Amino acid sequence: MNTPALDGIHHLKVHVTDVRRSAMWYARTLGYQPLMEFMQASRLVGYGMSHPRGGTLLTLRLDPEQARKTAGWVYFEMGVPDTGALRDLAQRLDDLDIGHGPVVRTPIGWLLPGVLDPDGHEMRFYVSEPQHVVDVAHPLRIHDAGPEGWSEPIHAIDLDDSAG
Repeated sequence: MNTPALDGIHHLKVHVTDVRRSAMWYARTLGYQPLMEFMQASRLVGYGMSHPRGGTLLTLRLDPEQARKTAGWVYFEMGVPDTGALRDLAQRLDDLDIGHGPVVRTPIGWLLPGVLDPDGHEMRFYVSEPQHVVDVAHPLRIHDAGPEGWSEPIHAIDLDDSAG
């Protein structure tokens, strides 16, 4: 089979109720910087934002109805380089009086959950530790994903639904 070439995530698009408020929050909280504005009939409808230390490009798009529908969802889970950076992020959030969960160990690495953007979309931050890379040669079954979860190695993952 010819597998197509892919190169990571190009950008994340988050639907928001107020693009300026959200852009200021992402800038203040995570260090994102505006890179482009999106206009529609002379009306600001979005921002493209970059991160100076390697974060994924972020697009904020004005869509209040969709933003309300997705409030409370875990919209994305970002990587951080190591546990020190994760703890530094938790401290930054504390300093900014932004609520979050505790730094915890999960079956696939260290996690900082419970960060809510201005529209109530939850973000989670995982450490991208090389010793916890899961690959197709060594698949895992995750039980009760999250801080209380656990994992077990399995031989293979079968996507054929006729087997179940």
